[in-house]
Amino acid sequence: MDVTPQADIQPLLNIMKKLRDPKTGCPWDLAQDFQSIVPFTLEEAYEVADAIERTAWDELPDELGDLLFQVVFYCQLATEQGRFDFATVIDRICTKLVRRHPHIFSNKDTSAVQTATQVKHSWEAIKAQERADKQQLSLLDDIPHAFPALKRAAKIQQRVAKVGFDWPELPPVVEKIYEEIDEVLVEAKLLDTDPERYQPRVLDEVGDLLFAVVNLARHLNVDPEQALRQANSKFERRFRGVEDCVLQSGKTFDAHSLEQLDFYWNQVKQQEKR
Repeated sequence: MDVTPQADIQPLLNIMKKLRDPKTGCPWDLAQDFQSIVPFTLEEAYEVADAIERTAWDELPDELGDLLFQVVFYCQLATEQGRFDFATVIDRICTKLVRRHPHIFSNKDTSAVQTATQVKHSWEAIKAQERADKQQLSLLDDIPHAFPALKRAAKIQQRVAKVGFDWPELPPVVEKIYEEIDEVLVEAKLLDTDPERYQPRVLDEVGDLLFAVVNLARHLNVDPEQALRQANSKFERRFRGVEDCVLQSGKTFDAHSLEQLDFYWNQVKQQEKR
């Protein structure tokens, strides 16, 4: 099979079709269905994000290819079931993009739409109309439950804010976080007395706290998912530095006090600032 790189999507569609051939296809690919490949799709999306955040531009085409393959896989499954094909997906996204960019594709006078903010408002108005056309019972109906929890929290808050269910200023947002911390601590103090009773309450209150922190991030125009990924990377980088310090000391972790490990941690932080 000719798989010479080219702009045409057909070679990739042909490869996918061959992988799913009932007689000569790959056993692993043949065993998959829509549900089973969802985790791989999410993983590939995160790998794209990771490559971008690391500015690993040489890796990005490979990661984007892996993500595109996930789309092709779904389309092959749908084709086999007579639901839709890749051409349907392309047609749907093209139609949607044209519909949501009337300032670019419409013949009407849209000279008033000029700034990115105005375009975003127009986009959201069109999406709202689309939801109305679908006769959704709630503003929240089309927010996927499969989203990562932080992202879904932010999406819920963004959606309700559009109808005025939001604090217009930062102070009450911050006050809510302190309130939720207090409520977590109240339940945490009772945890030892009856873990079976109070652990679910602690879980509930910690959830409320995280939701409030996501709200703060949203008000500060920060993507909470991206912020936490960066925090994870920063912690990992600094802890690896602590591990180096422990190794250089000639002693094991167990032979160090928490104060000594904290000293190494602060050393690593200071070195990063130089």
